Amino acid sequence: MTADLSQLVKAYDVRGVVPDQWDEPLAELFGAAFAQVTGATAIVTGHDMRPSSPGLSRAFARGAAARGVDVTEIGLCSTDQLYYASGAFGLPGAMFTASHNPARYNGIKMCRAGAAPVGQDTGLTEIRGLVESWLDSGTPSPSPSPDAAPGTTTRRDTLEDYAAHLRGLVDLASIRPLKVVVDAGNGMGGHTVPTVFAGLPLELVPMYFELDGTFPNHEANPLDPANIVDLQKRVREEDADLGLAFDGDADRCFVVDERGEPVSPSAITALVAARELARHGGRGTVIHNLITSWSVPEVVREHGGTPVRTRVGHSFIKAEMAASGAIFGGEHSAHYYFKDFWNADTGMLAALHVLAALGGQEGTLSALVDRYDRYAGSGEINSTVDDQAARLAALRAAYEGREDVVLDELDGLTVTAADWWFNVRPSNTEPLLRLNAEARDAATMARTRDEALAIIRG
Repeated sequence: MTADLSQLVKAYDVRGVVPDQWDEPLAELFGAAFAQVTGATAIVTGHDMRPSSPGLSRAFARGAAARGVDVTEIGLCSTDQLYYASGAFGLPGAMFTASHNPARYNGIKMCRAGAAPVGQDTGLTEIRGLVESWLDSGTPSPSPSPDAAPGTTTRRDTLEDYAAHLRGLVDLASIRPLKVVVDAGNGMGGHTVPTVFAGLPLELVPMYFELDGTFPNHEANPLDPANIVDLQKRVREEDADLGLAFDGDADRCFVVDERGEPVSPSAITALVAARELARHGGRGTVIHNLITSWSVPEVVREHGGTPVRTRVGHSFIKAEMAASGAIFGGEHSAHYYFKDFWNADTGMLAALHVLAALGGQEGTLSALVDRYDRYAGSGEINSTVDDQAARLAALRAAYEGREDVVLDELDGLTVTAADWWFNVRPSNTEPLLRLNAEARDAATMARTRDEALAIIRG
């Protein structure tokens, strides 16, 4: 195999097809490079249920141990369970998963001690450079010095501790009984949900809890509406109070109300923000990316908090969380970040907040989230274009002379008026422009969306 690391190493992680783009010998090199760049004496590793994950994870551990690093293997886990271990043990960590990608993919999400992210600007570029230098030299990773003993490898189960930590962050003692349908998509939610939900007054209706990295029922990507159709139907059939859908590595959670209707991740962000602000005495900073709903900063201010707007992407959210001491952060993609979880993202903790909020009152979920879902949104609409920069320039030219709008370029182009806004961002990996639009009513949103699309699509 000839490795092309420019295709394999992304902005925030390593991800590619196994064995075409990477394999166990390459994973071993990444383990050695991770050890060298972090300077760690010990690390923690975990993996999802994909067929290639155990072997890749063990190879990475061998590479790190060859550099004298002690490795704690926690085995099968969700990504946020790996973050828990990194935070609780104070160790750098590596999670083997390709999240929601198809079965033939796999990847590595890496973090420093305390679940601090490793991305292009925080160590991933150096890791890639080391691996490339070893590949170019035709030799395996450098051996430790003669007087350095190889590191040890030990196994440790963290599932119960992870579940107890999450339950300790949400008051679930007095919630009413709820019926909840959970679609794990044959991913790691099938591993974590039974333990996290154990002992709670919940009637759990499980869907696709069997761990199967070939994803026989549907892709484990709830962001695609096609992949929550089964959940929506089952919620209605079961007359359930709500439905939850997790992605493949179970770090993201999507919510469906009692009618089987999807709940906007922006509404969940606003709901959780209000609860986290209440936990912190009605004070604190809440991070939201620039394509979450206007509802989010409004709710944050109404509950005494300070909203801070950032670019899209977990590295920006986590960096701003750390810099500002924020108590919570949310994204339109259903990533939710918590100060009390080492600023890392955990969809499971967001799900517990939804259960606590719903179970703490007698109304339906749709009625509860109405107060947090105030505007009409388009969702994300992708357009394939020949020249991203030219189409963005055309948009800018169309709107910059207007007195009733404000333009900013924090991330792509955002155009804001009194009653509507839209953002257009270029994809980093595909010839796409991504449009998100929102307005105070559906008709204005549709007009705003269509005007922007007409210019984007030329």
